[in-house]
Amino acid sequence: MDDDENLPRNANDPLVLLVKQDLDPLSVDELDQRISLLKSEINRCEAKKQFAVSHRASAENLFKK
Repeated sequence: MDDDENLPRNANDPLVLLVKQDLDPLSVDELDQRISLLKSEINRCEAKKQFAVSHRASAENLFKK
């Protein structure tokens, strides 16, 4: 399986550009900073996802009555 299969199809998508960025020129400190920022973004996405799941469950409960 090719790693590119999981990427959005639009070549200008920010995620595509991020994943394809060459990491070779980055220093260890720059890589650490990038990892930290990406972990923060993952946490933000997970929080948004949890909110959406909870919100949907609340709405479904409301309309079941």
